[in-house]
Amino acid sequence: MKVLVFTCVLVPWLVAASARRFDQDSQLIPGSLPGGELNGYFIDHLKSRRARRALPLADEPDDSPIDQEGDAIDLPTCLLCVCLTGSVYCEEVSPEMTSVPTLPKETAYLYARFNKIKKIRTKDFADIVTLKRIDLTGNMISEIEDGSFSKLILLEELSLAENQLVKLPMLPAKLKSFNANFNLLKTKGVKANTFKKMTMLVNLYLADNQMEAVPHIPDSVRVLHLQNNNITEVNIDTFCRSNDTYYLRPSLGEVRLDGNPVVLSKYPDSFTCMKVLPVGRYR
Repeated sequence: MKVLVFTCVLVPWLVAASARRFDQDSQLIPGSLPGGELNGYFIDHLKSRRARRALPLADEPDDSPIDQEGDAIDLPTCLLCVCLTGSVYCEEVSPEMTSVPTLPKETAYLYARFNKIKKIRTKDFADIVTLKRIDLTGNMISEIEDGSFSKLILLEELSLAENQLVKLPMLPAKLKSFNANFNLLKTKGVKANTFKKMTMLVNLYLADNQMEAVPHIPDSVRVLHLQNNNITEVNIDTFCRSNDTYYLRPSLGEVRLDGNPVVLSKYPDSFTCMKVLPVGRYR
């Protein structure tokens, strides 16, 4: 009977590289992974890499080169990515990931950052109603089909930062944090009621786009980033209410409008309901 010996070498730079990528800045997931789970992430990550390097079931090792041009869609998600209980990590996947992978039914947290995903389809998340957080930062997404997030009633955090979006889809009403920094969004691509019914939204990041006006901001928002857009003016109804002189917005504690053409000192009555003035140009 032949005995096959599987040899695995742990490469130190693999752990370091994974740690560097995992620690990159993200508005969406600071502190989202407990220490124990983080350790498990690296252990499972190394196991996944070892599994992919295991020798084939043959008398002699297969020395044929690995095809780097293969399509990620041909591989099972939890071999291609790192799957923990309820979490799927697909960051900088090789071979290239150009679409959202098929997810385990119980997935609650998806991190698919820094890939080449180009489009979000309605069917991508249709059966994964358990999702609470999706991070698709740093892809090439230019299109999101209508209804792609409509069934995600538990979704609280969504990051589409650093993509190529020119318009936003309808978003889940229970979102608490939404990040679309560094896209190609213009005001016409953000419907007037996009955020209107999102009464639980706390953090809204729309910086470094091409927006000409401030969209409707729900009363629940505490942090609003709109810096580095093309906003040219604000008015009393942008943040306050012209028909209600007693209206206050105590929750809105951080507003960034710096890097826009608008001169905020021209609109002194536009901020009377706020406890802090926006960061921006005043002269």
